[in-house]
Amino acid sequence: MTTRFSTIRYEVLDETIARVTLNRPEKRNAQSKHMLYELNEAFDLACQSDSVKVIVLDAEGTDFSAGHDLTDASNRSDNMAEFDTIGTWGGFDLPGGEGMYAIEAELYLGMSLRWRDIPKPLIAAAQGKTIAGGLMLLWPCDIIIASDDAVFCDPVVAAGVNGVEYFGHPWELGARKAKELLFTGDWLSAEQARELGMVNQVVPRADLLDTALAMARRIATKPSFGLKLAKQSVNQAVDAQGFRSALQAAFSLQQLAHTHLRVLHGDLAADPSALDAKGLVRPTTGDR
Repeated sequence: MTTRFSTIRYEVLDETIARVTLNRPEKRNAQSKHMLYELNEAFDLACQSDSVKVIVLDAEGTDFSAGHDLTDASNRSDNMAEFDTIGTWGGFDLPGGEGMYAIEAELYLGMSLRWRDIPKPLIAAAQGKTIAGGLMLLWPCDIIIASDDAVFCDPVVAAGVNGVEYFGHPWELGARKAKELLFTGDWLSAEQARELGMVNQVVPRADLLDTALAMARRIATKPSFGLKLAKQSVNQAVDAQGFRSALQAAFSLQQLAHTHLRVLHGDLAADPSALDAKGLVRPTTGDR
């Protein structure tokens, strides 16, 4: 079965595996609002199918995801009315920090947490670069398989922000490595990510999808209820350690940073020329 989308592809394989593919290769799979809502819809389709047991998330093109598409004005209220929103916060058009908080709580933290709590196993297959907001598609997954050319980074501290909205860094990398990579903006290789426990397996690029599908087929032989309960049990254990409250606290600090940047530099989404070639803020004052 295939279902038509404009920014992703959705298909069901062997009746038990839903394959969801990011499909904006010309944008290096940068996330527009449409992509995020289509991705959410695809995950809902997979969850509502009694026959689907496992979901595989992969990406078309050279890179898994280059992060947020700033040209889409994703942190403004433009065209929010087009979408069936998933949260209850509302107030996207309200002035100041209130509206911006609502939009980013909906699009970023809210969606990533929702996908993390999908009851079915979610396997990611990542190649090439995964940058900043791209991590928010990757980290909610239960298992991550990376190609040997995959690299990961969150360089936004250079823009005066603590990190991306889904602040999983300490949980994915450990506290000290998280600080090192945030402070420096350095790249993390696939093998380093595997050693840290962020990535389960590293395989040749040509074997990436086959490896992910082979694991999905193996998992799909297990009873669906057992899989759901096992996933819920692990997630609950991490939540008991403070995961969810820590992410919410970091998101609030991230909103403080965004407000600070808007005071200094204006609306970066409305003026992408304010970004340099690496996607970082071009200083317009003495503040860096």
